[in-house]
Amino acid sequence: MEVLRRSSVFAAEVMEVFDRSPTDKELVSQAKALCRDYINSRLIRAGVSWSKPEYNAPVPGGKLAEVSTILLRLGDELEYIRPNVYRNIARQLNISLHSETVVMDAFLAVAAQIFTAGITWGKVVSLYAVAAGLAVDCVRHAQPAMVHTIVDCLGEFVRKTLVTWLKRRGGWADITKCVVNTDPSLRSHWLVAAVCSFGHFLKAIFFVLLPER
Repeated sequence: MEVLRRSSVFAAEVMEVFDRSPTDKELVSQAKALCRDYINSRLIRAGVSWSKPEYNAPVPGGKLAEVSTILLRLGDELEYIRPNVYRNIARQLNISLHSETVVMDAFLAVAAQIFTAGITWGKVVSLYAVAAGLAVDCVRHAQPAMVHTIVDCLGEFVRKTLVTWLKRRGGWADITKCVVNTDPSLRSHWLVAAVCSFGHFLKAIFFVLLPER
């Protein structure tokens, strides 16, 4: 119940901060709330039985709900054009899902490689797709507690790597610009940026596996 209580606190913190410049803590809280919602959506889509309701996120409301909807919509596009990249993540990385340290290290290694050449919204969406794909693997392999670990890892990565970039753009609401304009060239721009992250994802797989060789 403590995790549920903390999730409710996070939900309260992230609902009403879009009318002012968000703090670092708020951006991280929002990132984690968005991650929980993204993961929950992918678990439902995968038809995975979710037996640990204390790890489910409250449904985001207000402006955050709009951001979550757009993030999921962009994720749908990204996962549609390269579905195999965002499925069976654990098998691609050849990692055990029984070790929290292994899961954390692997996810952070992939995240670092995705953003090695800079930050774009396409790469941010890719990061969430990787987190959700890994979470689905964890639940399927009877390791639901690892979902909370993945959410925390993503939050920590956002704190260390993405917060400054997000603040320059006014926060998470900036992602709405990816879909507000229907100009095909702009739509193509974010998709091209996201597709470019596939190479870094595959490179990350190589670096995660390298120490074992």
